[in-house]
Amino acid sequence: MARVMRGLVLSGGKGSRLRPFTYTGAKQLVPVANKPILFYAIEALTEAGIRDIGIITGDTGDQVRDALGDGVRFGARLTFIPQEAPLGIAHAVKIARTFLGDAPFVVFLGDNFLRGGIVPFVKAFLDSGAAAQILLTRVDNPREFGVAVLDAAGRPRRLVEKAAEPPSDLAIVGIYMFNKRFFEAVEQVAPSARGELEITDTIQKLIDLGADVRAEIVRDSWIDTGKMGDLLAANRIVLEDIQARQEEGAVVEGSTLNGRVVLERGARVLNSVIDGPAIIGVETAVIDSYVGPYTSIYHHCLLRNTEIECSVVLENSTVEGLGQRIHESLIGRNVELRGDSQKPQAYRLVLGDHSKVRVP
Repeated sequence: MARVMRGLVLSGGKGSRLRPFTYTGAKQLVPVANKPILFYAIEALTEAGIRDIGIITGDTGDQVRDALGDGVRFGARLTFIPQEAPLGIAHAVKIARTFLGDAPFVVFLGDNFLRGGIVPFVKAFLDSGAAAQILLTRVDNPREFGVAVLDAAGRPRRLVEKAAEPPSDLAIVGIYMFNKRFFEAVEQVAPSARGELEITDTIQKLIDLGADVRAEIVRDSWIDTGKMGDLLAANRIVLEDIQARQEEGAVVEGSTLNGRVVLERGARVLNSVIDGPAIIGVETAVIDSYVGPYTSIYHHCLLRNTEIECSVVLENSTVEGLGQRIHESLIGRNVELRGDSQKPQAYRLVLGDHSKVRVP
């Protein structure tokens, strides 16, 4: 990879599919296995040798900047580029022209997760000398994605966005590679019906202009973490690869840890059972509880007299004294979830907009 590439990570957007968790926080900072999903994108770029990375920010730009800092922790140099409104992926790339210059570059949507990273795809792109390269993966529900139609040589011929009758099951992954011809194409694309400059329209324009546009098929797990079920699936995939460890200050007393369990700095597990793979965050306490497989508990939480499995709990939350096990759930920041044995028994709820609750 002799040619120097740049990276562009999109971390704007409203995160409407993850509400209510994203009313007050960036969707790209929701953690997967106790690490914000945005961090995985930046780590994938640096693993591919890309050190100069632009971060497109929106309304939650201050949160994103605070979380990422200057990039030293990732071995990268970060440049923050505000986007005035969510006007489309292609618009976000267009406004980064000064940062990107004439270098080839990777566009990585900050809420996308690709197990195995992008190293071989970046190499293939640079070796090919193509104007653009898209990543594709076969999906069971192509109506929910933009899809690509390939010609006999395996080159993209047509891109279709969320069609009622998709012509292909090859979904377009939210990771793209371009050279400077992108900017020639985007100048010839008009906003879509929703008022955005679409990345699919821009790539289609490159194809129509006769540019060399290529495709690589992703065979590892790819997830767009925009919905709760997808976030839990990504959490499960990451936890499948963790190795057991206990960081400084972690305490285990009267407890059993089975399988691969990570205890981060200052975590306490007292009179409890944890079945891995699972991760317990910084300064989190698990007391008289059961934590089942594929569960991530973020920092400064308290679990007491609780059973939970296949779930994600965000920071500064308390869960205690529930009568039944929590399963396949996403619990937000600063939540208090407590059982109540008083008579008469009744549900007392404070639920945000678009909440979904199942009660036995």
